[in-house]
Amino acid sequence: MIAVNEKVEGSENEGQVEKAAPGLTGPPLGAASRVGSRRVLMVAGGTGGHIYPALAVANELRERASHAAPGDGIEIMFLGTNRELESRLIPAAGFPLRRVAAAGLMGIGGWRKIQNLVVLPRTAIETALVLREFSPDVVVGIGGYLAGPALLQAALKDIPTLLIEPNALPGFTNRVLGPMVRLAAVATDEAASFYGAKARLTGQPVRKEFARIVPKKHEAPFTVFVLGGSQGSSAINQCVMKSLPLFKARAADLRFIHQTGERDYNAVRRAFEESGFGCDVHSFIEDVPGMFARADLVISRAGATAVAELAAAGKAAVLIPFPGATDQHQLENAQAMERAGSAYVIEQAALTPERLVGTVLDLLARPDRLRELEQAARRRARPDATERIADLIESLASRS
Repeated sequence: MIAVNEKVEGSENEGQVEKAAPGLTGPPLGAASRVGSRRVLMVAGGTGGHIYPALAVANELRERASHAAPGDGIEIMFLGTNRELESRLIPAAGFPLRRVAAAGLMGIGGWRKIQNLVVLPRTAIETALVLREFSPDVVVGIGGYLAGPALLQAALKDIPTLLIEPNALPGFTNRVLGPMVRLAAVATDEAASFYGAKARLTGQPVRKEFARIVPKKHEAPFTVFVLGGSQGSSAINQCVMKSLPLFKARAADLRFIHQTGERDYNAVRRAFEESGFGCDVHSFIEDVPGMFARADLVISRAGATAVAELAAAGKAAVLIPFPGATDQHQLENAQAMERAGSAYVIEQAALTPERLVGTVLDLLARPDRLRELEQAARRRARPDATERIADLIESLASRS
C-alpha cells in the first residue's frame, strides 16, 4: 500500500495532519446520472492546489459531454476525504463526492504516525469498494491523501490510470507510481524525464478565468496581493505584519489584499487596522482571478497550481517557497520561474521584513520591470493544459 507521502501543499498548519474521515460517505454510487458508458473517477483533495485543477478538468469533460451524441457522455465522480474544502467546493460545482477515511504519514512521528498507519487498511477497503461499485473506465490522480492508494489499486485491477504531475520535481509517491500508471500528464519539461515514454507535456490545468485577465496599468495606488496557499501561510503572514511599519511611508499609495487562512485571520486584520493601511483581509478567497486582476504584484507560495495560475494570468510575483514541501518541490517550481525571468524568489530562511519590503518597493518603483516579469510569466503559460488532459482522459476511456 502506498500511503500519501507529502505534506499538504501550501499548508501553514505545518505540523498538523488531516484526521481520518468518519467512513465511506457521499451520495449512493447509483445516484449520479448514467449519461454514458465512460466513467471517470477523479482523485483530488486536501487543498485548493489539488481541487481547483481537478475541477477545471472535470468541467471541461462535462462541457464536452453536453455536446456529445446520445450514449457518448462521460460520468464523473470525485473520490476524496472529509476535509472541509473539498467537501464544500466539489459538490458546489455539481459533482458527486465519495469520502473515505484517510490520513497522511509524512512530517509526523510517534503515536500520531501509528494512529495514521492504523487507518491505511480502512483506506484500502473503502477505496476498493468505490472502484468496484463505480467501475470507472479511467482513474485520474491529482494529488492529496488518496492519490497513491487509489491509483495503485486501479493499476492492479488493470483500470487505465492517468497521473497528473504539476511540479517540476515529482514527489516520492508520484515517482513510485510512475512505473504503474498508464500515462503521466506533466506540467514542465523538468518533470517529463521521470516518466519516460509515459510522459505527456500538457501544462497544469487552471481555471479559464486566469487567462482572461488583461494586463494592468501600473500606477499609484498600487495593490499587493498576499496569499500563501488555500490554507494561508503563517510565515508569510507574520513577516507581512512585521513589515507594515516599514511600508508606512508609502501608506498613501499602497493597498493590500491578504488571504490569511483561518488561524491568522484576526491577527492580520488587527495589524492592518492599527497600521492604517487599506487592506481587504480574507481567511479564504475563492475568486483568486478577480484579485489577480486588481493586483500589481503578488506575494505567494510556489505550489504547482500557484505558479501555473500566475503564468496563466501573467502576473509579476515574489515567490516564497514552502520549505516543508516534499523534496523541496516548491523551491524547484520557484527557481524555474526565476530562471524564466518571471518572478523573484526569497527563500523562507532569508525572509525578513527588510528583505520583503525592499523587494516589493523596488519592483513597484519600476513599472517597466513589472511588465517584463508579466510578459515572461505569460510565455510560461500553457492555456490549453485543461483541454490536453481532457483529451488524454477521453483517449484512455475509449481504449478501456
